[in-house]
Amino acid sequence: MVLLLEAGGTDRRFYVQMPIGYGKNFFNPAVNWKYETEPEPALNNRSIYWPRGKVLGGSSSINAMVYIRGLPYDFDDWEKEGNAGWGWEDVFPYFRDLEDHPWGESRHHGIGGRLKVSDVRASAHPLCELYLKACEEAGFGVTEDFNGPNPEGGGIFQITTHKGIRQSSAKAFLRPALKRSNLHLLARGHATRVIFDGHRAVGIEYDKNGKRERVYVSGEVILAGGAVNSPQLLQLSGVGPAKLLQSHGIDVVHDLPGVGANMQDHLGANFHFRVNCSTLNDVLSPWWGKLAQGIRYVLTRQGPLSLSVNQGGGYVRGRDDYSHPNIQLYFQPVSYTKAPEGARPMMHPDPFSAIMIGHQPCRPTSRGYLAIRSSDPFDHPKIHANYLSTDKDINDVIDGARAVQKIAETPTMQSIIIGEDGRSLATMSDDDIVQHFREVGSTNFHVSCTCMMGSDPKTAVVDQSLKVHGLERLRVIDASVFPCVPSGNINAPTMMVGAKGADLVLRDVN
Repeated sequence: MVLLLEAGGTDRRFYVQMPIGYGKNFFNPAVNWKYETEPEPALNNRSIYWPRGKVLGGSSSINAMVYIRGLPYDFDDWEKEGNAGWGWEDVFPYFRDLEDHPWGESRHHGIGGRLKVSDVRASAHPLCELYLKACEEAGFGVTEDFNGPNPEGGGIFQITTHKGIRQSSAKAFLRPALKRSNLHLLARGHATRVIFDGHRAVGIEYDKNGKRERVYVSGEVILAGGAVNSPQLLQLSGVGPAKLLQSHGIDVVHDLPGVGANMQDHLGANFHFRVNCSTLNDVLSPWWGKLAQGIRYVLTRQGPLSLSVNQGGGYVRGRDDYSHPNIQLYFQPVSYTKAPEGARPMMHPDPFSAIMIGHQPCRPTSRGYLAIRSSDPFDHPKIHANYLSTDKDINDVIDGARAVQKIAETPTMQSIIIGEDGRSLATMSDDDIVQHFREVGSTNFHVSCTCMMGSDPKTAVVDQSLKVHGLERLRVIDASVFPCVPSGNINAPTMMVGAKGADLVLRDVN
């Protein structure tokens, strides 16, 4: 018998199932943990808002649905860090087997998997074609498939939807599994502590409707709370940096310094361009446009509400001598510079025709940490993302902005751009770009690595089998185990870790 504890509730909500509904859920405490970082020194002491899914499916139920695996060398680097079995050739079959891809079966894509993926090129806004043409003119080239053999260049994202419905991990994997008699789901059960007998995990304590309950296991305890909740729960349970735990009156079960450390995230920024042609602003800014598209979606499951705002993107090299792309681009045929306080800007497009082109570093090197602020499991932890703490990350900020500038200055883009919101990129020095990024840069929601996988328990939390170093019958299987954040959105890599982690558990059981 398997018990699944979920702190949140059901994912069977209209704005979870509707793809663009993630804008509505951006600040919704019913499905969102609503974390915030501590003031970030490199971002002018701004606290950065971190939405995280508190609902079945976790953050895959409230994310922007971009389906991208990352670059093969990302995972080869995982293996080089002492994690045998996690190189590209090892993890690629899991990516492929997860998929039910609309292009059919091939060397690079699979069919028959639980995760349905959509090719939205035919539905993408017409401006995406101009963006791709501009990528060619800028010298970046174009790719047909970010998940294929040649991922470099501009392209159109594949997304985790099917017939206009979000395909979260709950939709793809959990719902079918709930038909099994040996799986029991307990929703709104907030895990508060792992119970140990010595160094052996024997159960979980959880809160249900204000009452503390305990459940004991005959097999393993597996944490899959994500890169914030999993290390938080370990620390609350006495596993983590001993001095931190003792400062909050928590008995130390195992001094493991890496719990909560090594945090990575993708930090990005958008540039706004006013244009002389129709964008999604013209469709979705007026109330009647929202109403019309809402009716269209309800009746047909089509239209812009069935997509992500991130329709185009790209992997590009900011410098010719780089061996791999160091910048990921995002193209959005919409803009939002203002919104009512507490509202997600994407639900309030600007009342004029405009687009956004954004960038993020593929492989940031800055690392932060999180730490519980008390022994109360309902207290949000202190999050220190430590953004822009390395020279490489600052150089990537400059490279990303200059890549956006190259695209904006192409003949194709110049034929439609009539102005920039704020200072023109062409007039900005490198120092100006970095300062601008410090003022506006924000998370792209890819927090990871806080229970890092590795062979050295002085720095890592889990080994290559995802077992917690120094403890028995306890694993972590989520994005917190990444040794480093991959190049791109992390929904697909997290699902891959889940699939491979399940195999590792089953091999030990059998």
